[in-house]
Amino acid sequence: MSRELKSNLAPQAFGRVAVLFGGKSAERAVSLKSGNAVLDALLSAGVDAFGIDVGDDFLHRLVGEKINRAFIVLHGRGGEDGSMQGLLECLEIPYTGSGVLASALAMDKLRTKQVWQSLGLSTPRHAVLASADDCRSAAMELGFPLIVKPAHEGSSIGMAKVNNVDELIVAWQAASTYDSQVLVEQWIHGPEYTIAVLRGEVLPPIGLGTPHSFYDYDAKYLASDTQYRIPCGLDAAKEQELKELTARACDAVGIQGWARADVMQDAAGKFWLLEVNTVPGMTDHSLVPMAARAAGLDFQQLVLAILADSVEARG
Repeated sequence: MSRELKSNLAPQAFGRVAVLFGGKSAERAVSLKSGNAVLDALLSAGVDAFGIDVGDDFLHRLVGEKINRAFIVLHGRGGEDGSMQGLLECLEIPYTGSGVLASALAMDKLRTKQVWQSLGLSTPRHAVLASADDCRSAAMELGFPLIVKPAHEGSSIGMAKVNNVDELIVAWQAASTYDSQVLVEQWIHGPEYTIAVLRGEVLPPIGLGTPHSFYDYDAKYLASDTQYRIPCGLDAAKEQELKELTARACDAVGIQGWARADVMQDAAGKFWLLEVNTVPGMTDHSLVPMAARAAGLDFQQLVLAILADSVEARG
């Protein structure tokens, strides 16, 4: 384990820490679990921390409470998309994770892909859907199977694998209930990997396995048959290639502090970038804590390391 991963700061150095969780996004339930886990870890470490479930009275609480820094554990819109980061910067409250631009960019799957493409980083071919005619055109251009995604949601919410035009139209209509912008991507046949970054270092990749058609919400948070492979199963050269691709992808977006990238590998061994999450899950099923354990950090050490980065980057 690198010395830089672990925080050497005393608990009192953080001051009074507000853990921001819950919120109003479609990922509220996951955020509540993540936030409570983070809060418990901070309190057990001796940090002066308290939780705020981000609701209608949030601004009043943010201004009225004494807060030295904020630990953001809000997944999805309102917490992971740059809006919370901008508010905290206006109030001059240091916070964990990426800044306004990187948060907003990573939340937008379409524009993230466009940035990667401009730099020659591999990401699946895609199209934007706004009508049934768009679905038919995408089917002609990309072929089947395809994966449909709301462009601004996480936790696989609203996603569906489709095998024909009729399924594609139904999936587009369903995804449209979550987001006005819907993306469809070429399906990559092969294993999926998730790779966490922490304080500028890439942690050991995790290979994912599920009997589901893809790594969906149920596989992520509810199922007991999801497989997590650490070591990930790649040989040393391919694992290093995957880690280097992840580092380049995160640098392109402007990631700070911590994040998690999702990558597919096709039958020829080529890696394909899917997305980057700037506030990954911190539940008992979550992947960043698994990767941190493989790097030598327990959950409490991981939480303190994330918090320490807010001190050093913006304190």
